[in-house]
Amino acid sequence: MTSTTAPLPTAPPRVNTPLRLLGAVAHLAFLSVYGVAVFILLGALVGFGIGGLVFLGIGALLLLAFVYVLYGAAFLETARVEGLYGFGMPMLRARRSPKPGFVGFLHTLWLQFIDGAMWRAIAHLALATVLGWIVISLAALAAGAGTIAFAPLYAPEGLPEIADVDVALEWAPVAGAGVAILCLALIAGVAMLHGVLARVLIAPIREAQLAAQARDAAVQRHEAIRASDVERTRIERDLHDGVQPRLVSVGMTLGLAQHKIDTDPEAAKQLVAEAHTSTKAAITELRQLARGIHASVLDDRGLDAALSAVASRSHIPVALDVQMPHRAGRDAEAAVYFAIAESLTNAAKHSRATKARVTVRGRADGGVLWARVEDNGVGGARVIPGGGLDGVQNRIAALGGTSRLDSPAGGPTSLEVSVPCAS
Repeated sequence: MTSTTAPLPTAPPRVNTPLRLLGAVAHLAFLSVYGVAVFILLGALVGFGIGGLVFLGIGALLLLAFVYVLYGAAFLETARVEGLYGFGMPMLRARRSPKPGFVGFLHTLWLQFIDGAMWRAIAHLALATVLGWIVISLAALAAGAGTIAFAPLYAPEGLPEIADVDVALEWAPVAGAGVAILCLALIAGVAMLHGVLARVLIAPIREAQLAAQARDAAVQRHEAIRASDVERTRIERDLHDGVQPRLVSVGMTLGLAQHKIDTDPEAAKQLVAEAHTSTKAAITELRQLARGIHASVLDDRGLDAALSAVASRSHIPVALDVQMPHRAGRDAEAAVYFAIAESLTNAAKHSRATKARVTVRGRADGGVLWARVEDNGVGGARVIPGGGLDGVQNRIAALGGTSRLDSPAGGPTSLEVSVPCAS
């Protein structure tokens, strides 16, 4: 999952402007009901979930619902504070485990449960709910005191009360107005306290997320450097082991032909023919090497056509299934193209596979490009530093994507990659 980072404000927003104070009072009044409902629901899910562990399925489902409701409440609380104060925070992002299968699902739940940003938002919701009850109580007291201020007009006899305290009728206007003003001032103070708590508990989420984004950027930069190093090493190896010896052989063969052209023309012709064949083979290798660096058909006709060309050249049958509503971006398409090409090459060379399947999906909104390559070979593929799969993972990580290789002994082997199209 990718996140969209809100633009950073040039200065910290002011939380005590009149409009924001009024907004905070309205929010707190709402939270006096909403917050209580949320915590009653969370308490019920925990209580019945733990109690239902005897009936494993019911208890586990309730505890699972507890984690999701907890995250949902934290997400809404963060969005509420951001909407009120405009700190410039990106929204909470659900944490994902890199582990596959059911173990990965359980690990994802655990990572989400221990997410500090989520718990800070929940703590803020709890405190804001308490402040909401204080605001409601003060508002009720202010309304009652305001009414008492006019007691001489409607209650010429008797002793009016403010918060169960008797007030002399002649002092009712002063006492009622004073208490009402004090309550309104306290409400404003509570609204200010809400802003302070938001700065302390919610705003640090922004700094933590920005720090995480900076770490991700550093990792991507490192992976990009590694990917370029691996690619350069591969090119150097292919030139040194393939094209260079062949060209040296061509030169030597032509040299022999030059010496024999006068004394043995037939032998010279054979040598020239041999050099010609070697030259064509060298040209083919250079074309393949250039295709490994950059596939021109990818730019001209798109990923579907480029993968069709790769599948047609494969030594094993390839079932190709590509569904892309539109182009996904040059970098994303290139990364997926080379990942698939490397996987098919490995399947043909090492896995003893008899067939392979390639599936590519592009989201309609252009968010993520996903691909999966699977063969029915013997398995056992692993990432070797400096190898082809290492280069694939580095290239994908450099774009902020993810990759997962699953190749148990005996097969099958599958490689899944997911790349943000905006990269």
